[in-house]
Amino acid sequence: MKIFDAHLHIIDPRFPIVPNQGYLPPTFTCHDYLERIQNYELTGGAIVSGSFQAFDQQYLLDALKQLGPAFVGVTQLPVTTSDEEILHLDAAGVRAVRFNLRRGGSESLEQLQTMADRIHELVKWHVELYVDSRELGELYRTLSTLPAVSIDHLGLSRDGFHLLCQLVEKGVRVKATGFGRVDFDIPDALQRIHRINPAALLFGTDLPSTRAPRPYTDEDAMLVARTMDEDAAERILWRNAQEWYHRDQV
Repeated sequence: MKIFDAHLHIIDPRFPIVPNQGYLPPTFTCHDYLERIQNYELTGGAIVSGSFQAFDQQYLLDALKQLGPAFVGVTQLPVTTSDEEILHLDAAGVRAVRFNLRRGGSESLEQLQTMADRIHELVKWHVELYVDSRELGELYRTLSTLPAVSIDHLGLSRDGFHLLCQLVEKGVRVKATGFGRVDFDIPDALQRIHRINPAALLFGTDLPSTRAPRPYTDEDAMLVARTMDEDAAERILWRNAQEWYHRDQV
């Protein structure tokens, strides 16, 4: 099966790991990832910084070098980061800044508008939010005006899903990831979002599924293939994400 893995974590003990709410993740190196994903036809992926990696960039730069140019980075940055550092990260393959509203470890929500506008103007990056859809009411006005946004794990919650769909109408992308984290019917959610915007859904494994009630299984990718028609499944499993993360090449 061909996929672009729009959401994966690399956890390499050679680099700093910060306990988050008392949690330390298991080791999951680039080698571990490639071994786990070997049965897929992998067109690329997005390495996402977790709460436990805070603002460390060295692990990400190392992972991008190991996995190659088909992979991009989603990092966490403080608002004090210089333009020079952002340009350096862009040259290394970073394409987005993450705001982890659920776990912390990222810049504060108060800086979302400033950071989103700045990174998009400077390097055409987008922002990614790990946020529960139940919180979208307070964020809706801001998110609907940002230049480029994606939201992790289908928004997690049934409550607020209607707001997630309204944001999709305004161009927000949604990661079809973390199926073991959500509290609603996944096929229905995929179909509803796809009907609004066929470019919106970005599939990812969420490996190694840190703190997920149910970790990723290969059945999750098969669920997408069974739920959608061939063209829609292709879009969700790889084409949408490849175009979203490699916008400079399309």
